[in-house]
Order: sequence, then C-alpha cells, then structure tokens
Amino acid sequence: MSTWRMPSETDPQERVWMAFPTGGYTLGDTPEEAHAARSTWAAVANAVVEFEPVTVVVHPDDVGTAARYLNPDVEVLTAELNDAWMRDIGPTFVLDNNGRLGAVDWVFNGWGAQDWARWDKDALIAGEVSGRSGAHHIVSKLVNEGGGIHVDGEGTVLVTETVQLDPGRNPDLSKADVEAELARTLGATHVIWLPRGLTRDSEKFGTRGHVDIVAAIPSPGTLLVHSQQNPEHPDFEVSREIIQFLSTTQDAAGRDWNIIEVPAPEAITDEEGFVDYSYINHLVVNGGVIACSFSDPMDEKALRILADAYPGRRVVSVDARELFARGGGIHCITQQQPADLQKGLT
Repeated sequence: MSTWRMPSETDPQERVWMAFPTGGYTLGDTPEEAHAARSTWAAVANAVVEFEPVTVVVHPDDVGTAARYLNPDVEVLTAELNDAWMRDIGPTFVLDNNGRLGAVDWVFNGWGAQDWARWDKDALIAGEVSGRSGAHHIVSKLVNEGGGIHVDGEGTVLVTETVQLDPGRNPDLSKADVEAELARTLGATHVIWLPRGLTRDSEKFGTRGHVDIVAAIPSPGTLLVHSQQNPEHPDFEVSREIIQFLSTTQDAAGRDWNIIEVPAPEAITDEEGFVDYSYINHLVVNGGVIACSFSDPMDEKALRILADAYPGRRVVSVDARELFARGGGIHCITQQQPADLQKGLT
C-alpha cells in the first residue's frame, strides 16, 4: 500500500493545470466582464508557460474563444465545466514513497453547497485531470478544496475550522476524522487549524475561509501571513488574531515559526465593500513566482518580500483585481503537478 505525501510547491513541477472561464458568476453578465475575466485568466496562464508547461481545461464551446487569449504554447484539454477555479475543482497532486504521482480527488460541492454555485460538471474535473495526468487516482470522501489546504512537504498542513468543519461540507466529521483523512491522502502528520479566514472570503461569494489567501509556507519553518494594516478594515483585527494564533503553533518538526507579515494593499474597498486583496495568494513555479498585484502603492514592497522569501526565483506579477472581484486570486485558479520522480528511473 502506497504512502502518499503532498510535496511543497517549491519542489520541482511537471506542469500547472488551469481552467478557462465559461459562464456564471465568474464570466459575468456583459461582454466587457467576460473579456476582463478571460484576459486575466489567460494572463496567468501566459505568465506560467514562460516557466513550465501549462494545460488549460476549456469547455468545448469555448475552444475558439480561448485560442484568442492563450499563448499558443499553452496546451488545451476540452471538458465540460461550470466554472474555472482549478485549485478547488481539480485534484491535489501527491507523490508516494517511490516518487510515483498520485491525484487526490476530493468531493467538490460548490464551496459548501452555496446557493449561487453550480458544480455538477466541476465535480468531475478532478477525475478527468487525474486520468489525463497519468496519476494514480486517490478517491476521498472528504468535502474539500485545494485552496483549503497548504503544506510544507514535511508533514505540516494548514487548514481552517470554517472550511473542513463547515456544516455545508462535512457536517458529521470531527477534527480527528479530518486529520485522519489528511494523513491518508497528504501524509499530514501535524494539522494546524486556523480559526477563520478573511472577511470578504466569508461572505456570499467567498469560500468560507480558504487558507491560501491567509498564509503560505515558502520554506520549512517560515510562514508568510496576510497582514491588514488599516484599522478601518475588519481584517485588521482578523489578521492580528490569526498571526497571534500562529505564533503559538509549531510545524511538524517542532520548530517555532518565523512569521513574515505581508502587508495588504492600501486599497480596502471596491464597489461591493471591503476587499480581501492578498499577496499571499501566489503560485510558485519552476524558477519563478506568479504573484498578485493590484496597481497599488504596496505592490512593490510586497513583491520584494516574496522575492526574498523565494531566493533564486523570478517574481512576475499579474494584476489580480478581476480575479478577486470574482472570489479568488492566482493560487485559486491554478494547480501545480509535481514532477513524477519515477519517470526518471530506468
């Protein structure tokens, strides 16, 4: 029986998987909104493909449209889609003790069966991607999303009480139940339960508290944590609560965290209310980091922090305001596939 482990995002990668916006809330109600969504999703794919292969899942009806936005080097795979948040609808890739690739297929139910979400097609995408990647298909009964977990590759996993214990996701599971499944599927030996996520992400079109907008582990023993600097924003208190909580925890190896606060953008509102703009929601790729920017005075400082946290990697930013207006960021629309170490064996 294989022992599975989710590697760190900083480990070598085979490719990045994405999906192309096809309808609903993400695409919007007007041609202008649709163009903005497609342009931003494509900008991320086109940035990633400069570092490593990218496969984008495209609805069969959108193949021609996608071709007008995507770099020709981006591979296209057709499949039925409801939405385009690949981190959540796709599989979570893992490796076994021999370096063989696996893909964890969580149950996806529209971020806790939210009334605005449709997921009949998206619930099948993890299995589709798993098959196309050649990974061993690992079926889980846990309702979970890739944005709801973050690992260090050494046994530590960050989760959020409001996600994995959400009554709309796993009403009958205890912390111990969730931890046992994370151990089976991800090799987690130490689970850290954040009390909650950011304010906007806890509202109608949010995920109810995904960790990948709050904290990231750039290297063992180090945490990048979102820090809202403006007392007028409700996340001023939220981020301080989370930072204080994390300062009382250790990683799987028993190390106290080196916590690096990453300041939020200066912009605190949009037309819908308080924003959850966050530089934490970045993607690490081979030799690079694809980071969110917001045309904000804080961009330069935050990108420098990321560059320092990932030495030797080139930081490339993409304006992520259109992503956050729809409920997420760059990490949310991407899913990395680690290198299958068995491929190199003869």
